Amino acid sequence: MNIASAEDDLVQGQLLQEILASAGHHCTVFPTGNELLTALQRDTAFDLLLIDWELPDINGLDIVRWVRSNMGYTIPVMLVTNRTLEEELVAGLQAGADDYMGKPVRKGELIARTEALLRRQNIEAHSESAFRCGAYDIDPANESIILDGVKADLAPKEYELALLLFRNPGRLFSRDVLSNSVWNREIPATSRTLDTHLSNIRRKLKLRPEHGVRLSSSYALGYRLELISDVSTDS
Repeated sequence: MNIASAEDDLVQGQLLQEILASAGHHCTVFPTGNELLTALQRDTAFDLLLIDWELPDINGLDIVRWVRSNMGYTIPVMLVTNRTLEEELVAGLQAGADDYMGKPVRKGELIARTEALLRRQNIEAHSESAFRCGAYDIDPANESIILDGVKADLAPKEYELALLLFRNPGRLFSRDVLSNSVWNREIPATSRTLDTHLSNIRRKLKLRPEHGVRLSSSYALGYRLELISDVSTDS
């Protein structure tokens, strides 16, 4: 597997490469966070990211947040850190990290945690079958939502939000549940982030009765994707 690491300590970076190579993986080490972000923006295909919390140019949590905002949850992320306080580790997981491990890195633990994340990601990628909801064909493996043969042009968070709704037609979601499910945090009621994303997917996906669905909303209660026709939903 192709792994990327943001690690400014040369010795630590070489250690990561040697350990992962012994397990059959290739690891590219980036000494700064911005170098890793540049590589990710070039669409370099990595299967896993190892992020040092404390980097010389950018906070590791900011990298995690960028990845989740721009790449969704298709790539697992593990924090590698000297930090051990529970509240700090919780903050890392809430930012979107899948796992964390402490320094100094231990060979057995690194290989075990790395392969567990890769195995889980591989299972998820192959177990998410395509399904239909209303007039929409949803394919989680390819992160696509298709209407009338055309793939919708959705931003990562718009796609995640739409996928959650399509997977749960008829379910009423509160604002807090939606924000925690998609952004891993509560979004203040004064923020327009959630409303903007819902408006975008309603427009981009043409969520209208003629397509068998309707997105209903109540500021006090929440949001629900309703099936309003006889178009079948298969899972």
